[in-house]
Parts: sequence; C-alpha cells; structure tokens
Amino acid sequence: MRFRHTLAILTLSMAASCAYPCTSALVSARASASGRPLLWKNRDTSATDNVVEYMPPSAPGELAFVALYNASDRRREQAWIGMNDAGFAVMNTASYNLKDDKVPDSKMDREGYLMTIALRHCRTVDDFADLLGRLPRPLGVEANFGVIDAHGDGAYFECNNHSFTRFDLADAPGGVLIRTNYSHSGRPGEGHGQIRERNAIHLLDPYIADAAVTPWTFTDVLSCSFYHDLYGRDLSADTSRRWLVDQDFIPRYTTTASVVIEGVPPVGPDDRDDTPGRRYVMWTALGYPPCAQVVPVWCAPDGVDEGLRGIQPGGTSRLCDEAKARKRQIFSAPDGNRKRYVDLSRLIDNRGTGYLQRFRDLNRQTYRRLRKTPDQQH
Repeated sequence: MRFRHTLAILTLSMAASCAYPCTSALVSARASASGRPLLWKNRDTSATDNVVEYMPPSAPGELAFVALYNASDRRREQAWIGMNDAGFAVMNTASYNLKDDKVPDSKMDREGYLMTIALRHCRTVDDFADLLGRLPRPLGVEANFGVIDAHGDGAYFECNNHSFTRFDLADAPGGVLIRTNYSHSGRPGEGHGQIRERNAIHLLDPYIADAAVTPWTFTDVLSCSFYHDLYGRDLSADTSRRWLVDQDFIPRYTTTASVVIEGVPPVGPDDRDDTPGRRYVMWTALGYPPCAQVVPVWCAPDGVDEGLRGIQPGGTSRLCDEAKARKRQIFSAPDGNRKRYVDLSRLIDNRGTGYLQRFRDLNRQTYRRLRKTPDQQH
C-alpha cells in the first residue's frame, strides 16, 4: 500500500515533535446544537508558531485536506489537526500511560506524520482503524487519536507502538467523549490531565444536557475558562485578584491554538456527494485562546484566510504573531516568573475592554455572521 511506503520514508526523518499536554473532545450530532458532529483540540506545545494550510493531492488517489502545522515544518509533513474533502477529520492528544516497550525516544513522536497519512487516505473512521492495523510496527506513537467522518461516526483510538483500543462515540453517554493526556485503557493512576478532563466535563455538562454544544462552546468557553476542579469554581471570578497561578486550567501558557472541526449532518449511504468535507468548517483560533481571534477555514484552495497562513517573514502567520504579542502582556509577571502567572487585569476589566472580553465579542459576531442563526448560548 502507498501509505506503508509513505510512513517508511517519513520514519527516516530526523525531525521530532515534543509531546505536550492537550485537551480534546468529540461531540456526536445528537449532542450538537446544529446536528453536526464536532471535533475539538486545545493544543499545547513548545512550537509556539502555528499555521494553517490547504494541501492538494500529491498523487493520484490521494485526498486534498487542510491542517494545522508548526510554522517550522516547511515541508508540511506533520499535521496536528485537520480535515479532508471526503469528510474525514483527525486530531490527537499525547498520552503518558500507554507505552509498554523500550522503543527509544528518537523513534517516537510520529503522531503528526501518521495523521498526515490518514488525511491523505482515509474517508471514514473504519478506514483509520484499518490504517492503524496495516502500518508497520513500531508506530512511534503514544497518543489518543480522535476522528470523525461524514456518516456521523466518531471514535478515539488509544494507541501505542503495537496496539490500540477503540472507543466509539455512539457508545458515549450524552454523545460526548473527552481526552487529555492519559488513556482510559492505559495504566491506572498514570498520565496527566485528569484535572483538565474534569474541568472540561464540568463546563460541558450543561450544554450536553440541552444538546446545545457548538464550536463557540469550545473556542470561547472551555478554551477561555479558568475553572479549576480542585477549587470547584472559576478563579477569574474573583475581581480582587490580579495574578493567577497558571496550573491545570484548559488554557495554559503552552496553549498555541483552539480548533473545532464542525462536520455535516450525517450523510446516508445513498448520498452522491463524494466531497462532503468541503462543507465542513474548521473554526481556528491561533495563539493563546483568551486573546485569540476565531477564523473559519474550509477545505478548498481558497479556503484558508491569509492571516492563518505561514506567509509572514520567517514563515509564521500574522494572526498567530499578533496573538503571541498579546500573550506576552498577559504573562508578564516580574522576577523570572513570566511563564507561571496570568495577569487577569489584562483579560477582564470593569470597562469590558480586557482581551478576553473583546475577543469573545468579536468571535460571537463571526459565528453569528457565518451561521446566520441565533446564538443559543449568549
């Protein structure tokens, strides 16, 4: 198979990607306000410069797709979340309780390569399962892969170098699955992100109860919330507090994007549209989400806004550069503590001019304009 050859070539590359915490979710059509499935990734990584690009087929039989990349990945080999024109979408979170072998670190962190192969070849969730079963071992991964397709199917694949466990969205209570940085099939008590997972569950519960989950719920609620499960409250609600310790919130110093892929109402077997992915929308906020602008992306040659593309000097994207500049003001504690404290006064103020307030208003307008439906959450 061509994808076997592709992975064999990519495995020889010396490029590696550092694994960092992420928070993610899959939402079925029955739990979504629009009747469209959703796939969300709040990305955490040391690669602070992110870009989005459309990738045409590179060979006969391959699919076109659009994906988020590290700006430094000039050859666009490692996709970190994306969707193709057949309606298949994929993302990942790193896991830290699945690896059960001695494969060296130099041969790990291949998740981005694997997702690129999947976007070029997979049309359905079952295709992805087949891909995982066929690729040569060791896979070089320890991750939770989340996928959806145009038929309304979705699943997490908790995957190590030699095997995987599948969790189907159809079996999920409430029609929602959440993963952070441990695998539910992995070694109990290990891994990371348990508090962030509980944060996400708490914040999503009221939307799930009303079948009212939307992309906004993720980009402007979960990815901008300072709710902390151990305290049982949103710590940003204390208006007397200026500095907040950056620990175990969904948005973190290392967060570089919040992306939601919104599918289509599930298509039936008689549907003749072989490119339903062109009707998908990838709602993309590059940078630290509480000060980031949401921009819609489509799987088409002209479907990526220039502000998201890596066309700035140095290969970065304009919107990511601008969000990074705002983030430097938010993480500005003195005495060498810049990465550890959030300046809440920059995000929220009594005049409604804080970054979080301003961008929520801007993003709300974007969603309303594109969807032309009443905002069910505000």
